[in-house]
Amino acid sequence: MSNSHLFMKSGFPRAPLQNGLGRYVCQLQRITLKFCKNNGSSKGMRDFIENHLVDFAKENPGIVVYVKPRRHRTPVLVGEYLNGDREWMSCRNSTEADITKWVDLLKTQNGSSSSLRLRKMWHTDVPSIQGPWTPFLLRAPETHGQAYPSEDASKPLDAPQTATEKLIELFRQQQLETEDVLSQKRAE
Repeated sequence: MSNSHLFMKSGFPRAPLQNGLGRYVCQLQRITLKFCKNNGSSKGMRDFIENHLVDFAKENPGIVVYVKPRRHRTPVLVGEYLNGDREWMSCRNSTEADITKWVDLLKTQNGSSSSLRLRKMWHTDVPSIQGPWTPFLLRAPETHGQAYPSEDASKPLDAPQTATEKLIELFRQQQLETEDVLSQKRAE
């Protein structure tokens, strides 16, 4: 097993506060496409720029797109997010379809969350003094010594009465009423 996860940034899962509650705000602020005009490893990037970049810019007016030609360098995608994170991605020898997928991935992320080692799968700003909640926390005291599996504990607490149970209850009420009528007639 490798220890490479120890060198990754660690943190808690986080999301932009109430993003999508009123309307969705894309977290990608700007994207920079760096490429070489002559190098063969930049062919996919050049094809993406020629065929898909204008459509991408029209579909996403909230994202600023920079195109930066550089001589004798490998192609690179750099995404900058609203929270200040920068995601740098090498696109050497990538095809046009691969670069389209990478750009869509950068657009849907909210920063470098993919390269973040999670300390816990949950996080709260206000931890409870009383400890974590358990299913047995607010149970009645008589259920603590109960042997499981139990017929009584398996029944749901708030289940509505079924039609069969209602019919049985009505039948029993009719029987009680007829017994009362018969007992009154005998008493007379």
